[in-house]
Amino acid sequence: MKTLFAGAMALGLTGGAALAQDADELTLQLKWVTQAQFAGYYVALEKGFYEEAGLDVTIKPGGPDIAPTQVIAGGGADVVVEWMPAALAARERGLPLVNIAQPFKSSGMMLTCLKESGVEGPADFPGRTLGVWFFGNEYPFLSWMSQLGIPTEGGADGVEVLKQGFNVDPLLQKQADCISTMTYNEYWQVIDAGISEEDLITFKYEDNGVATLEDGLYVLEDRLQDAEFKDALSRFVAASMQGWKYAEENPDEAAEIVLEYDETGAQTEMHQQRMMREVAKLTAGSNGALDPADFQRTVDTLLAGGSDPVITADPGAAAWTHEITDMALTN
Repeated sequence: MKTLFAGAMALGLTGGAALAQDADELTLQLKWVTQAQFAGYYVALEKGFYEEAGLDVTIKPGGPDIAPTQVIAGGGADVVVEWMPAALAARERGLPLVNIAQPFKSSGMMLTCLKESGVEGPADFPGRTLGVWFFGNEYPFLSWMSQLGIPTEGGADGVEVLKQGFNVDPLLQKQADCISTMTYNEYWQVIDAGISEEDLITFKYEDNGVATLEDGLYVLEDRLQDAEFKDALSRFVAASMQGWKYAEENPDEAAEIVLEYDETGAQTEMHQQRMMREVAKLTAGSNGALDPADFQRTVDTLLAGGSDPVITADPGAAAWTHEITDMALTN
């Protein structure tokens, strides 16, 4: 197990100490606990990519009671990993978050249902109980239901929303017909619990017109006025993407690195190796730069919320920048 407060100072050598003294300190707040979902950052830390970039990076794991938007608003992090729906909703409420890089090119979010429930397609959702994550993760779901014209207050024509914990118990205990899962995590927890893939039906959000971006890197807008901070960010993004590409090419090693930094000891090697392979499908093809078309598709999805949209106005180009990734790609 490794301490998260790592970087050049961890060398414990005179030369390393001198380097650490000159290194720029950055704190990264993750969206969730230490796992292969964030392997690129841990790989960059462990392999010395951040150190080589002149950075002393602290990685702070997330958890069920940690909202990245609140952490950065309170000054607890320089950069956060956040899903774009939550970031844009926070921006509209007055927290000026800006996307500086987008390592995840595709979405891994889906609903997983028991076939025995009789759900064969979205048209079968009315009258059902669906497990939904909150703390900002509910926005894609609410947008999807709004587009389908399905109320989320229950009733024969609506769905009963079960506030799902970050586990798969509601499906296993048949408290819900469908639950929220990620392709790289909870879906496999269901499989590991003894339910076969043949007994499940899944609905990927992307395949149902709800393609919203996940796991982008965000900073506060006013900090982008600082040239030194922008320079540090560009080096951070370049080193992080180096970590991500290494993780894609070496998934088992990346999973082992993640496990070394897991202070809970709750993760297993098999699950992290499998997760890393699934996450690699989502980061594949990304050089870190946000695709404006992907951004606009996310915005359009969130705006298509009928009388209760996730956001009420298009934030435009103010909500993202290529400046940092342009600098990173030319370093």
